[in-house]
Amino acid sequence: MKGVRVALVHDYLVQFGGAERVLQVLMELFPHAPVFTLLYDRAAPGISIDERRLRTSWLQRVPGARRHHRYFPLLMPMAIEHFDFSEYDIVFSVTHSFGKGVLTGPATMHVSYCFTPTRYLWDDSHRYVQEFSRLALFRRLAPLALSSIRLWDYLAAQRVNYYLTSSRFVAGRIRKYYRREAQVIPPPVEIDKYSVSGTVGDYYLVVARLVPYKRVELAVAACRRLKRPLKIVGTGPEYAALRRAAGKETEFLGFVSDGELPQLYAGARALLFPQEEDFGLTPLEAAASGKPTIAYAAGGALETVVPGLTGTFFGKQSVPALMAAMQQSEKTVFDPFRIRQHALGYSREEFLRRIEASVHTHWMHYQEQFTTRKNNVGTSSYQHRQTSDTVGEKRDRSLRGDNARV
Repeated sequence: MKGVRVALVHDYLVQFGGAERVLQVLMELFPHAPVFTLLYDRAAPGISIDERRLRTSWLQRVPGARRHHRYFPLLMPMAIEHFDFSEYDIVFSVTHSFGKGVLTGPATMHVSYCFTPTRYLWDDSHRYVQEFSRLALFRRLAPLALSSIRLWDYLAAQRVNYYLTSSRFVAGRIRKYYRREAQVIPPPVEIDKYSVSGTVGDYYLVVARLVPYKRVELAVAACRRLKRPLKIVGTGPEYAALRRAAGKETEFLGFVSDGELPQLYAGARALLFPQEEDFGLTPLEAAASGKPTIAYAAGGALETVVPGLTGTFFGKQSVPALMAAMQQSEKTVFDPFRIRQHALGYSREEFLRRIEASVHTHWMHYQEQFTTRKNNVGTSSYQHRQTSDTVGEKRDRSLRGDNARV
């Protein structure tokens, strides 16, 4: 699509995770596209981005917003709508919250890679309030504020022309909450960074942000009871509580660079994945390393983990259920090369190919629709002028007496 002007949109660059990895790949696909984002924190671990391409909102200048962005949801709709995209042909948003709400003109196509309908507004709204329960004023005002933002979120979701998403699970949630259909294109895995060691490691591995819904406490408790070594990669607000609950079997590694992470996968027995995720890259990173995943049987894991081939499921988010799955996995013989073969279907090249084809198809369709709309508007305006002229002529003839019978 030579000559097409593209802009990328991201919610906020204040942490590094799956959404940010997808953004980095898209920045390579569209090398001249600027990146519009509400907030940017260059001190956030793992974030590496060409700052010359960044366009931040006025929220960037609000004190405390970068470090405590979750306290500013009422300002984010106004900030995201402040961006001007009038000079772009295509806007591609990479979003799990506010990015889909940008305003674009009729000549600009908006494609959104939506990781999830905004969690704390929809299915996780009650848990979101509980997490901030220590703030009495917030507890009282939150329901009213969330209702207001939820209405904005639904209306903003209708501005998108075409939705893409990571899994059938998320596509179902987009259909439920936004009443929109979404094409499923799984996010990429950096297959070439990982390799098969051919040996079974002696420790289990968790790679996750340490936040409540990741349920890392289940992995900590299960390994403590089974006396299995556990290595945890990640940082977050749950660190202190997890540290107190952990036994001597558990080692907290904090932030680990992309260069170090493949070695940890290669040396592990298996990945523990006790959370419900919309997709979850880590089971596929483990698979690229030839390692199985022991996963909670829900969400995106049902689409990426094949029981008996690439991992084992447990059906209840409880310590006994996870322990039983770990013991079952230890009795199962997994073929690391077959596991890696499964991961190849989620390669970076496959993702780029599918994204490029999808955007091209949608752009051709959108241009055709836009041309048709313009023509219809032009015809309608012409017909309106003709009708108006006829009415005017009749009025003039009446005033002149031209309508008299002869």
